Amino acid sequence: MENWSVDQVCNWLRQRNLGELVPKFREEEVSGAALLALNDRMVQQLVKKIGHQAVLMDLIHKYQQQKSGLESLTRCCETASPKFPEAISGKNLKSFFARYKTLQWTSSYALPDFPYDVKCLLAEKKCPDHSMRIRIIEFLQADMTKYLEGSLYPNSQQYNIVVNALLQAYPFLDEDGNGFLLWKRALKDRFKYVRRPIEDDEQVLRNKCKFGHRRGQSRKSSFAENKPDGVQVQAEEEPVHLEGGAMDVHIKWLKQEYMKTQRNWKEVDNRMNVTIEVRRKMIGDKAPLKEILRLFPFLRCPYQLFREFQLLTHMDIYKKTVEILEVYSENILSLYVVRNNPINIMLQENLKRHTEEDILKYMKMTAACLLLPDVFGDDSSLFAAVNEEVKVVTPVLEVKNPFNVNSCEFALYVEREELAQLDDCTMALAALVAAFHVFDIPCPKRIHRTLSFLESLVFEV
Repeated sequence: MENWSVDQVCNWLRQRNLGELVPKFREEEVSGAALLALNDRMVQQLVKKIGHQAVLMDLIHKYQQQKSGLESLTRCCETASPKFPEAISGKNLKSFFARYKTLQWTSSYALPDFPYDVKCLLAEKKCPDHSMRIRIIEFLQADMTKYLEGSLYPNSQQYNIVVNALLQAYPFLDEDGNGFLLWKRALKDRFKYVRRPIEDDEQVLRNKCKFGHRRGQSRKSSFAENKPDGVQVQAEEEPVHLEGGAMDVHIKWLKQEYMKTQRNWKEVDNRMNVTIEVRRKMIGDKAPLKEILRLFPFLRCPYQLFREFQLLTHMDIYKKTVEILEVYSENILSLYVVRNNPINIMLQENLKRHTEEDILKYMKMTAACLLLPDVFGDDSSLFAAVNEEVKVVTPVLEVKNPFNVNSCEFALYVEREELAQLDDCTMALAALVAAFHVFDIPCPKRIHRTLSFLESLVFEV
């Protein structure tokens, strides 16, 4: 934000329903640096409505808190070792980011404004009865869900932060020194109660499958962004056992359908599902990749590659990759180890030419994707060939003009041959991870830490 132009500040205001302030901000030439330097008196002179003043100061305050937390994270990374790439691992980086998110929680969490009768009881320092305890827990649960942006799965640290805040504000609730465990248990039980009837929330479904619920049942895939229009994907159907002759019919149909421009994607899904056993046997027996692709050419389509990954792992690789890049891209770009990397230098040069938020976000996610091997001290040539010829046989990305929105190209190569054309960095990263699993290709040691980090996030390990 410090480097924003006046136009970028105005776009930021419009996105936060503060469009009325744009003319005044233009007149006063308020850039990003000037915005962060505003104090209460300046805001009162610049903005007339009290409501707008409050919203603007709150946004600036939250940004400064996040910036302070990120700076402390970066200092931790920079001082962890003089040779950061050799010292850091996927687990270490995840712990850095986890501590950063916890820091944001610690610095920003405040107890909710309880109802009047609850506040009166707490003000009198009376221990609440059962019904009043339930009311307090209900308000805490609703407030935590708001802080978690709708998620119903707080982690242990977040439970601890909320219960500690409650007991620090009202020490008399810590009955005989056992209050912490009792309130934490009650709060966790409340989240379980709220989750129980929900059947359509993606995270709830994922965790139910993860912890043994709904075992054996099928449910629809959720990577809607990546499938052909109108196609419903059943990602967990039971494979059908077929004899050799029937299998040959399906394989012949798939080969013929692949040659068409208008494909029956629903039928493709069905036939790919019933042929998965023979396909997995070929891959397990180390059949040549060319032969596998000759019989099952639809594995060249990113949509089918992702679907095959989901049939094997029950994980939506595309959706997970979107989440990874959105969450970690800013943090990756702030690390000292990538500051003088040619990819980062190229990014900074291209950022100066654009002001549109979507384009800037796309460029940063692309750069974060390409910089991942450098963060972990891995061999970037085994990850992506940027404006170069592909030279390795293991799955690798070919990337041309990564920061030119009009001419950038992404492709997945396996055994030095192009497997699939890809739309953007997110699809490219998802396809790279999926290819290692789908084709059962051992990960090279010189790229192992990068892929281990990605897999730990995809599989929520």
